Amino acid sequence: MTFAARHIGPDPDEQDQMLKLIGYGSMEQLMDAAIPEVIRWHGRLDLPEAASEEETIAELRAIAARNTVATSMIGLGYYGTFTPAVIRRNVLENPAWYTAYTPYQPEISQGRLEALLNFQTMVTDLTGLTTANASMLDEGTAAAEAMTLARRASKSKSSVYVVDADTLPQTLSVLRTRAEPLGIEVRLVDLDAGQALPEEFFGLHLQYPGASGAVRDHSALVAAAHAGGALVTVAADLLALTLLRAPGEIGADIAAGTTQRFGVPLAFGGPHAGYLAVRSGLERSLPGRLVGVSKDADGAPAYRLALQTREQHIRREKATSNICTAQVLLAVMASMYAVYHGPEGLRAIARRTHERAAAIAAGLDAAGVRVAHAEFFDTVTAVVPGRADAVVAAAAAAGVDLWRVDADRVSVACDETTTEAHVAAVLSAFGVAPVASVVSAIPASLRRESDFLTHPVFRTHHSETGMLRYLRRLSDRDYALDRGMIPLGSCTMKLNATTEMEPVTWPEFADIHPFAPASQTAGYEALVAQLEAWLAELTGYDAVSVQPNAGSQGELAGLLAIRGYHRARGQAHRDVCLIPSSAHGTNAASAVMAGMRVAVVACDADGNVDAADLDRKIEAHRDDLAAIMVTYPSTHGVYETGIADLCAKVHDAGGQVYVDGANLNALVGFAKPGRFGADVSHLNLHKTFCIPHGGGGPGVGPVAVRAHLAEFLPGDPLSASGEHAVSAAAHGSAGILPISWAYLRMMGPEGLAAATSVAVLSANYVAARLREHYPVLYAGNDGLVAHECILDLRPLTKATGISVDDVAKRLIDYGFHAPTMSFPVAGTLMVEPTESEDLAELDRFCAAMIAIRSEIDAVAAGRWPRDDNPLVNAPHTASSVAADEWSHAYPRSVAAYPDGVDRTAKYWSPVRRIDGAYGDRNLVCACPPPEAFED
Repeated sequence: MTFAARHIGPDPDEQDQMLKLIGYGSMEQLMDAAIPEVIRWHGRLDLPEAASEEETIAELRAIAARNTVATSMIGLGYYGTFTPAVIRRNVLENPAWYTAYTPYQPEISQGRLEALLNFQTMVTDLTGLTTANASMLDEGTAAAEAMTLARRASKSKSSVYVVDADTLPQTLSVLRTRAEPLGIEVRLVDLDAGQALPEEFFGLHLQYPGASGAVRDHSALVAAAHAGGALVTVAADLLALTLLRAPGEIGADIAAGTTQRFGVPLAFGGPHAGYLAVRSGLERSLPGRLVGVSKDADGAPAYRLALQTREQHIRREKATSNICTAQVLLAVMASMYAVYHGPEGLRAIARRTHERAAAIAAGLDAAGVRVAHAEFFDTVTAVVPGRADAVVAAAAAAGVDLWRVDADRVSVACDETTTEAHVAAVLSAFGVAPVASVVSAIPASLRRESDFLTHPVFRTHHSETGMLRYLRRLSDRDYALDRGMIPLGSCTMKLNATTEMEPVTWPEFADIHPFAPASQTAGYEALVAQLEAWLAELTGYDAVSVQPNAGSQGELAGLLAIRGYHRARGQAHRDVCLIPSSAHGTNAASAVMAGMRVAVVACDADGNVDAADLDRKIEAHRDDLAAIMVTYPSTHGVYETGIADLCAKVHDAGGQVYVDGANLNALVGFAKPGRFGADVSHLNLHKTFCIPHGGGGPGVGPVAVRAHLAEFLPGDPLSASGEHAVSAAAHGSAGILPISWAYLRMMGPEGLAAATSVAVLSANYVAARLREHYPVLYAGNDGLVAHECILDLRPLTKATGISVDDVAKRLIDYGFHAPTMSFPVAGTLMVEPTESEDLAELDRFCAAMIAIRSEIDAVAAGRWPRDDNPLVNAPHTASSVAADEWSHAYPRSVAAYPDGVDRTAKYWSPVRRIDGAYGDRNLVCACPPPEAFED
């Protein structure tokens, strides 16, 4: 059997049954009817023929073998680390963790939410601040979000943001990219050389320890900044903070950084979980996801996403950030690393790391080699006039990578993996020998005195047995694709095949530093180049960059390319971005971040872009039109017939066309945005191209452009063009690119087209089966939808009071994750079955929805009260149906085992319905004490 046959759920006989139900004789007839001819592409994809799983693994082995796994002592924010095997096997390689969706349905996400609460607690404890979010995309984007947060919260009216010259270079690059469109001046100040702060500035960014390794007491700088009304961000190394005084203890307002060295592989730059924490008073300005503690219907503690989560869909162009995801899988790994080692284990790792660095410094000092800084944690910068290249080459010959700062300085970074042998090899490269006498280089004034990780969770699970069972207990509280279908519209929860996932943990991919010498990364560069070329072929564009490490960053990169293009042509005044009212909320937020003004285009009664309103908006902004952002197929799940005309009209007015690639799963092999009029798209590799969602991250959002925009794609953050960088590593989350490479290699041209057609078939099958029970809100040619359909519950809600929330929660009792709720239309459910679900699972879902409709009818008929029925009380926990008292108007059996539920495979929600408003009113975003869970 081919891989495509295993990836695609319905077999040929099942496909024939589905086609018959919706009235088509063949897949070709269906796709001809569904996709407008104006955009239809009838060619054959120029991709390699499909390879078997075994052949693909062999090819990837050969590519991986072209990478050289050296001992990296480069540092600069990326460090060697040991991923505990129990965490690698039971989190990173476990589909119960990596195939879960973002925890928008909190009742069935309690395991992940607890792990993320552990993450937040770990960050706040180590930074000494009060509130942390549930992770950022990397350190660079965390620092950039800190900068914009400071601007919003600062009392200063200045546009100057001061950055310490000892900041990580890749962070500086991302800061500059993000600052320029917003009118922020990033001013580099050499604080080590005594350069004074400017008279006015709204924020100050400090690196702690510095990129050079230097550890400095920033207390006076923090006080000076506060005196001028500025806010201070400290980009801190969490491992160092086990020994160094916390940023919050010197008055920092914000802390940002990465948790990579807490057991997350280097992976050539990502994915890694960044972090962002704030002092009291700033928590309601914190961007990204925030896990909070609330209570369920029985008053028991329960976790949920709190405050502004997914605020982009509500506030749109007024959103404070375009980030609508996180790095959940990596944040879970980092939090479990802290749980497994505990505070004493982390201190021991930090002390050993520091001792190795101190041994290198002592050896250099004894031999007369000047060490640039006497106080450091893990990184030593040696001054070797004119000898830097020779030292780096000598170390490389011994299998150790050092960092050449310039012709006269070499930096050496130690980490958890550094051994005495490595120390000796480094000293030998400098031509010196180890010494016996080593002293601490951490100043007494900066030594940490405060305790951290005091919650019992960090002091309990230190045996492998204990950690194994803790991870299992948490995963059992979640619902992921390994349990059943997750039919989410707009998010494409399809199979993440094991063969695709397998290479991620190979050392040749996992253990490569992003700044390793080019001679060591030939395999990665070949894989990236090949994947970018394949994606260009699939989309009809001329150039692709995989640097954006989330769809939101891909949006920003695409809009920045458009901005750069207009400015290069002397048309900087073009700054208006047209966005349909149905668009993904991140579109509007991204446009504002790219320095554009948003003008909303209305949609007509059928959910399509209103052609008349589009004409009016184009005419009103003809002289300053920069772009239009549209999603295709539309956010309403329809192949709009007017897309080619839309593109032509915008181009005639001098604008560029951005097609959001979120719904590319409905186009691959049948239509190419770069050929039907678009200039730029971002692609969601974590949707169409099988990188798993990881419970809310990792994601990859490459940006694809036509030739005239290619020069404005993101640049390497360490190169001269680094001001275009949108993430901290040149290839973003490179470590998970083998997943999409393997998917494309195994599917081949025919398999990819078949996947698209079955995705469309499955959506139309679900729509056909459910249409008489729930109106399908929008449709295109011949009444067909694209790869998703919107079920309208508003008439039922009006008639019975049963809401979309009630249906979503009742689906949990039936053993399903709910479809997308109230987006893009309030009071609706958007269903996307994907091509990976077989007919039995599609029918199981349809049967559940039909049974729920019967339950709604029972409420309408008065057989069950509106305020006491299985829907408004859903989900039902095992403890609630087993309670001694049962006073509801329906039997326990209806609550526990609705029609069609397999009693031998029942999924039980661990909590009852959660009170979200309570959690926002009483904000708690750290681990609650164990007493909170007592009866």
